[in-house]
Amino acid sequence: MNNNEYLDVFIEESQEHIQAINDNVLRLESDPADLSVVGEVFRSAHTLKGMSATMGYQDLALLTHSMENVLDLVRNNELGVTSQVIDIIFEAVDALEEMVIDISQGGEGKKDIQDIAANLERIQQGNQAQNSSPLQEIAAVKDQEILKQTEHFYDQFESTVLVQSLEQNYNVFEIKVMLDNQTMLKAARVFMVFEVFEGVGEVVKSSPPVEKLENEDFENEFIVTLLSQEEGEKIKAQLESISEVEEVHIHSVTKEEITRQKDTTVKSNEENNKEKTSPFTNEGENKKIEKSGGEVNKTIRVNIERLDVLMNLFEELVIDRGRLEQISSELNNHELNETVEHMSRISGDLQEIILTMRMMPVEQVFNRFPRMVRSLSKELGKQLKLEVIGAETELDRTIIDEIGDPLVHLIRNSIDHGIESPEVRREAGKPEEGKVILKAYHSGNNVFIEIEDDGAGINKQKVLQKALENEVVTEEEAGKMSDQQVYNLLFASGFSTADEVTDVSGRGVGLDVVRNTFETLGGSVTVDSIEGKGSIFSIQLPLTLSIIDVLLVEVGEEKYGLPLSAIVETAIINKEDIYNYHGQKVIDFRGKIVPLVFLSSIFDVSKEKLENQIHSLVIVKKGEKLAGLIVDSLVGQHDVVLKSLGNYLSNVFAISGATILGDGQVALIVDTNALVK
Repeated sequence: MNNNEYLDVFIEESQEHIQAINDNVLRLESDPADLSVVGEVFRSAHTLKGMSATMGYQDLALLTHSMENVLDLVRNNELGVTSQVIDIIFEAVDALEEMVIDISQGGEGKKDIQDIAANLERIQQGNQAQNSSPLQEIAAVKDQEILKQTEHFYDQFESTVLVQSLEQNYNVFEIKVMLDNQTMLKAARVFMVFEVFEGVGEVVKSSPPVEKLENEDFENEFIVTLLSQEEGEKIKAQLESISEVEEVHIHSVTKEEITRQKDTTVKSNEENNKEKTSPFTNEGENKKIEKSGGEVNKTIRVNIERLDVLMNLFEELVIDRGRLEQISSELNNHELNETVEHMSRISGDLQEIILTMRMMPVEQVFNRFPRMVRSLSKELGKQLKLEVIGAETELDRTIIDEIGDPLVHLIRNSIDHGIESPEVRREAGKPEEGKVILKAYHSGNNVFIEIEDDGAGINKQKVLQKALENEVVTEEEAGKMSDQQVYNLLFASGFSTADEVTDVSGRGVGLDVVRNTFETLGGSVTVDSIEGKGSIFSIQLPLTLSIIDVLLVEVGEEKYGLPLSAIVETAIINKEDIYNYHGQKVIDFRGKIVPLVFLSSIFDVSKEKLENQIHSLVIVKKGEKLAGLIVDSLVGQHDVVLKSLGNYLSNVFAISGATILGDGQVALIVDTNALVK
């Protein structure tokens, strides 16, 4: 076997264990007396250490081992949970995360860990754990009792080898390894177990045989007879460090036990084996395995690239479905119509399943924020609490990949410029601890993410003053603006209300980039505030970018798709309704001056004839800004599969992708945000 076969599994499980350590150490800091949390952290660290050692990443294994020693002191009540201890543990976790990221990018996972290891070592000074605990002694007795319940039978050759090994001062161990019932890659775990065996001795016998273990032709446990000069407890500890190894029992075989078996007949062996499939499995255990057999393998890990391939194949099916529907309507054959209708229903269900498979909980993004808030709390000298609501809310993984950095920016702004210092909050009659609420929830075909703080809120007059100084608005415009319009000035390019620039950020710095990112994803962001009470940023996002609702329009002989989420309404306008305003053609739309955009000019298609008396109009929005798109005709609403134009056409102005219609014609999807100025 090759370690590279299990690299993806190692990376994924390492990331899960590191995230678990992060979450549980934060829990431990808030409740130092809860030692059950320490056990969770210790188990994650212990498993990560074993995985790293097995895969050959020594820096990872060594640093995790040092961290594990500190956790062991905490677990045994020999070391108190202080802010300093938590800080150093987090420093080690950050280094572990960096090494795993390096491995995922093709590196060797090496890092200079001397300073971090030295800090961990200093914590241990004067707090050395005892060599063994009462629990460990009880566990050792339990192992002996379980493993002596039945005898393990060897043939004459095996018995001779074992006796000679004992005479040469080798230890002979019968080792029972039990995997978790829900282990998915059993062969990978077997490989890791045998890596340990090969490092400490020589395997004499395996039940089931190695071939069956490699082919996963076994339940959840197997037995190995091992020759080794290592101590049994050391071997057991190494095996228990392997992920998804649930239990390990070791019995030290004596010369008398082997000799007693030499005269055992084949017949007695067969009779014994009818009752016991292995010396470590009794009737109760068999029933347990049989009972749990129907409960395992309810979930599997699937590489996201495979889901992308599946989606691409389904998109081809959708194109063929559209073509069949068109042919069916032209031929007007009853049986063909029924078949096509049935296929359309089935493919619709399949489409829903595939889209559901691509969905991921926003927890994937939210998990990073508790650590970030803790760090900012220390950096800014503020007392902060982050409350996360709705982390299980699901979004398409394409959107999940894009929203992380904008959310980081908004949370950092809320903490830096929104939440006041403890002294200011105390004077204002507020709790010294500021609160930031991060909430996600579904509403229709959208997901909303809200970032709310109970800080100082937004000073409306200060925003207007800055806007006037920066010539973002005129005094006349400022006098007519509503509160919501004033708050949205924060999203103007380069706008900031911060009195001084900090390393964290002032509210407003870069918020134009944040807004553009969400709008590119087909979403929007708004802000509301009550001065002295706090602010709330609300982000609206589509559930998925793979299949979208569009309004098909015709421009010349070309068809274009306009996202329904950006459309305010459609209308028919007369030539007399079009005015010239500072060289720009505009219309009066419900009391607002709305600029017109002629798609024929933008995309260099045959021009509309302005002498025509009637034009088709589509009003689109970007935030609070509007634009009117002039097209030749409106075709209708369609669900389409959005396809990228590829790397060579990634920068085409005002085009976000394309789709293939039922008649085989390609329709470009318009990025309306690029057309609204």
